[in-house]
Amino acid sequence: MDGMYLVVLADTHLRDGSAQDLPERVWAAIDEADAILHAGDVTGNDLLARLAARAPTYAVLGNNDHGLVGRLPERREDVFAGPDGSTIRVAMVHDSGARAGRAARMKRWFPSADLVVFGHSHEPCDQVESGIHLFNPGSAIQRRRQPYTTFGTIEVAEGGVVRTQIHRAMGV
Repeated sequence: MDGMYLVVLADTHLRDGSAQDLPERVWAAIDEADAILHAGDVTGNDLLARLAARAPTYAVLGNNDHGLVGRLPERREDVFAGPDGSTIRVAMVHDSGARAGRAARMKRWFPSADLVVFGHSHEPCDQVESGIHLFNPGSAIQRRRQPYTTFGTIEVAEGGVVRTQIHRAMGV
């Protein structure tokens, strides 16, 4: 890939000392990443440290991140630049609120964002609505009502986002 490759996680819920871990498919993607975005409910300091050891890691505070209060912001916006000079402004928040009105609310909260990454629902979302790109990678650990666990990737090149994708974290 000639651009920048971002791996996107949310709702991993991996407490420090947990025997559970991210699936190998997720770690393999992370090993290729230029940066990692985590949209909250990391839950443990250990996972954040392990992610940061592999690539620059940007995260926001989730409602279950009690041990990370004061360490992570509730919201953030960052500019990511590809090697070709392409840039995107990515906003992150854990809980984007109800599905109804989400796009308008995210546009109000982050008026200059090209893309908003969020979590909380464990439901993957990759859609453009009302002029804003909304992206929830789901959860690589807890599928809840979803058919499978998921994570996301974003590729930046050629003047902006060239691809967003939701991947299965395990299985075929």
